[in-house]
Amino acid sequence: MTPVIRTVTGDLPPDQLGPTDYHEHLFQVSPLLPGDELDDERASGAEAAALKRSGAAAMVEATPIGLGRDPAACARISRATGLHVVHTTGAHRHEHYAADDPLLGRSTDELRTLFRTDLLEGMDGTGVRAGLVKAGVGLWSIDPFERRALEAAGGLAAELGVPVMVHLEHGSAAHEVLDLLASAGCSADRVALAHVDRNPDPVLHAELADRGAYLGYDGAARRQRWPDSVLVDCLAATVAAGAGERVLLGGDVARRSRYTAYGGMPGLGYLFDRFLPRVRAVIGPDATDTVLRANPARWLAWEPAP
Repeated sequence: MTPVIRTVTGDLPPDQLGPTDYHEHLFQVSPLLPGDELDDERASGAEAAALKRSGAAAMVEATPIGLGRDPAACARISRATGLHVVHTTGAHRHEHYAADDPLLGRSTDELRTLFRTDLLEGMDGTGVRAGLVKAGVGLWSIDPFERRALEAAGGLAAELGVPVMVHLEHGSAAHEVLDLLASAGCSADRVALAHVDRNPDPVLHAELADRGAYLGYDGAARRQRWPDSVLVDCLAATVAAGAGERVLLGGDVARRSRYTAYGGMPGLGYLFDRFLPRVRAVIGPDATDTVLRANPARWLAWEPAP
């Protein structure tokens, strides 16, 4: 079969994806983020339109099962804005779920079946299909639920070639996550490690890229940690080390208080309008084009089962 990228409006040839924001959220509700719910289709649609105007042709909607995702609304927003949207199945780290959430008690096989249905049939009975699987881990920890979710995601990557995204809390436990996924049959070149830039260590990043993993830089505009210059310098050093074909850029803005359409700032447009010009000035237009176009298209392409 020919590889495709599975979007909320249908399958897309990889060469038609265009400049991609690899990590955002249009809808999200989590007990960890009270008051920061993304739950308004009109406002989320306006934010997606702003991302499109800023220069993005595509984005990954990284909200997995049980956290307020709305696949049907994402499909409507995609059609209205012309922005390609690749949706996520899978699970987040366990702290994002209430203690009595039934998802936390599912076995590896049950999780794999649930995720597989989202990928091949549709999410939440909508017929809108997911295009990747997400898992998450804690700060230097992988608890039993998170391990089962990783095993399920890794098994699906081995079976279908589906892309995988893993939330790394503050960029920790990256090698350990790759090892666990490998034990489930998942090749590192199927995996995007979200938040590696929250541990801005270009030597580590080059090591992870050498294993084949994609490096998710998605921490721009978080100045409570460090200025954007730290991330630009880290990214440039990682590219200079030969890992430019493994870097992905995203915003992971992910908060009502940080979306302009919800009354906050800086909004989804920040990545392309403010951060990207600084990246381009340092690594050059060719390397920037690889980061925005070739890398996400390669990572997101898979061969769904008939």
